[in-house]
Amino acid sequence: MKKSSIIGMVIIAIAIGVIISTYTDSSTYGSFDDAQKTKKELHVVGKLNKSKVMVYDPQKDANYFSFYMIDNKGKECKVEFTGTKPQDFEKSEQIVLTGEMEGNAFHADKILMKCPSKYTQDKLETTEYKAQDKKS
Repeated sequence: MKKSSIIGMVIIAIAIGVIISTYTDSSTYGSFDDAQKTKKELHVVGKLNKSKVMVYDPQKDANYFSFYMIDNKGKECKVEFTGTKPQDFEKSEQIVLTGEMEGNAFHADKILMKCPSKYTQDKLETTEYKAQDKKS
C-alpha cells in the first residue's frame, strides 16, 4: 500500500471518531418525563408557572434560584438553578432549560429565556444564563 492511502485511511478514521464523539456528547430536547427516564443532559422547553413561588434570597445564598415550570407537554416540575436569578425572569415568554433530573427536581445548568422585545412587539429577545461552577 502507498503511504498516501494509509494516511488517507487514518484521516478518515479520525474524522469518524470526531463525528461520533460529537454526536454522543450533544444533548437532546425532551420533557420532564423524558428527564426522569434518562440520566443524560436534556433541553426542556416550557413556561414559568407564575402562580407558584420563586425562591431567590441573595442575602442568604446568591447562587440558588428555584421556580416551577410547565413543560410543553403540560407537566409541572420544580427547577433548581445554581446561579443568580436572571433579570426580568417573570416577563419571559418561553424558557429553555439545560440540565438533568435529580430526585423530584430538575437541576438546570443553563437557562435560556425568550422575552418580548422592548423595541418591537413582534420580535422575541433571547438571553442565556449559565450556572455557577461549584468548587468544594
